Amino acid sequence: MSGDRYQIHDQQATYFLTFTVVEWIDVFSRPEYRDVVVDSLNYCSKEKGLRLNAWVIMTNHIHLVAKCKPAFGISGFIRDFKKFTNKKIIEQIGLVHESRREWLLDKFSFEARRTGRAKNFKLWKDDNHAILIDNSIDIWEKINYVHENPVQARWVDHVADYVYSSAGDYAGKKGLVLLDLVD
Repeated sequence: MSGDRYQIHDQQATYFLTFTVVEWIDVFSRPEYRDVVVDSLNYCSKEKGLRLNAWVIMTNHIHLVAKCKPAFGISGFIRDFKKFTNKKIIEQIGLVHESRREWLLDKFSFEARRTGRAKNFKLWKDDNHAILIDNSIDIWEKINYVHENPVQARWVDHVADYVYSSAGDYAGKKGLVLLDLVD
């Protein structure tokens, strides 16, 4: 994507991905918006070939460790995921009791006009910080990093206690998103 210095060359490889909200705006402070991401990840796992190894939703970004099945590509997943969640989260901002509604919509509208990369509202930054996980990178280093985010933010004391993450799945709990656990 434009402005992204991390390139995706292998559409079926495993990547560590970071999707960031424009201006690092804390959108995901409300569960309704986080649930849009959860539902979309589950849909992509069932219908778009997504194979998710780890995930976490923070207030202004999400991390994934993921790849796509051979008939699909990771770039297509990223494009479709961002487009769909952009639309649905903007809809949710209009539906829920949101004290920041005007401000959020103004920010996302301004970003769409400024970049010319969205019609009305732009929620996500263009880059994905896609880091190829190959033999030189330990996948567990990335998975642990993903799971440690809520602990580092001091939201929970233990990684498995944060619901909007795959950490619970690795601790034997049933998580919110379909997952391909790494052995």
